[in-house]
Amino acid sequence: MSIIQNETIANFFNELGIPATHTSYPLEKLVATDSRFLRDLKLNVASVLNSSNFTKKEAYLLAFAVATNQKHEVLQNAFEALARKEEANDADIAETIACTAVMNTNNIFYRFRHYTVGNEYYEKTPAGLRMNVMMNPVLGKEFFELMSMAISAVNGCERCVASHENSVKKHGATEARIYDSIRLVSVIKSLCIVL
Repeated sequence: MSIIQNETIANFFNELGIPATHTSYPLEKLVATDSRFLRDLKLNVASVLNSSNFTKKEAYLLAFAVATNQKHEVLQNAFEALARKEEANDADIAETIACTAVMNTNNIFYRFRHYTVGNEYYEKTPAGLRMNVMMNPVLGKEFFELMSMAISAVNGCERCVASHENSVKKHGATEARIYDSIRLVSVIKSLCIVL
């Protein structure tokens, strides 16, 4: 069965605005066996993107951040287009990219500090890294912190997850909103692997 003939994939691509001609090695292997995982993935993506804890724009921007983090151009284009349909503008898109890039900087730096715990020099020496994008985000401090936490979770930085989870709560996020952001980014990372 070709990818285009697979009804689950054809519908999925249509819903996300992915070109029908797109393919990948993992997707071809899953389609060849008519894997049940594809149906689960489609349902999981729909579920996390339709969480009542986010606006559509927020859900698509979080998904766009993961696609950016994973350097998945097809999904970057798809989620940017979906976010723009929900009134995301150039500043929102640029800030999502900047947030993702800054978190990659921080995740590497603070993960190193975490791995070398007890080294006084590393702990006391200032990072000396500029991060003005975090000061007055156009998307609002609560959502910026939520996105920062979610990308830090994708990148596996314990210190950054804990710090941003604490901060996002201080800015009014509920635990349900935090939890759903992690569900969303985990499913979208899986989607990046398959597509």
